[in-house]
Amino acid sequence: MGGLLAVILMISVSCNQEKEKPTIDKNQVMAEIQAIENKFALVYTHRNLDSLTYYADDAVSYFVGQEPIAGKNAIHQFIEEDLKDFPSGAKILNEILEIYVTDDGNNVAEIGAYKQVDSTGKILQNGHYFSFFAKRNGKYLCTRDMATAHPTAE
Repeated sequence: MGGLLAVILMISVSCNQEKEKPTIDKNQVMAEIQAIENKFALVYTHRNLDSLTYYADDAVSYFVGQEPIAGKNAIHQFIEEDLKDFPSGAKILNEILEIYVTDDGNNVAEIGAYKQVDSTGKILQNGHYFSFFAKRNGKYLCTRDMATAHPTAE
């Protein structure tokens, strides 16, 4: 009887112990998100929508001056139209300012700044953005993003 009680007690104690949380390397996550942002910016620089892997299927995007756009396909259509008016020789530069990573590393909130510059480096537009990433099938995908634009000096 005492042996049975000891076994039940050991099982109870082992079931109640918290699992050790994984250690998340915030610098590695930041580098991964920056690479995703750089690749997104190249879609505009090279006008290559085929390389756009930024958004999750259920993403919602709040582009500057636009109503919310829901779904990856709708967002891609918007970007395809936006690319038609993107200045020749211009490029976008995205910079992470802050990231917040969940303890399990599966979600990342990013606050960043962007610049749209012409071929001489003159700022055509700049602003800030907020993006939320979820890890799906081992890869971060943007599920929500929003941008603001700042007035530029003429």
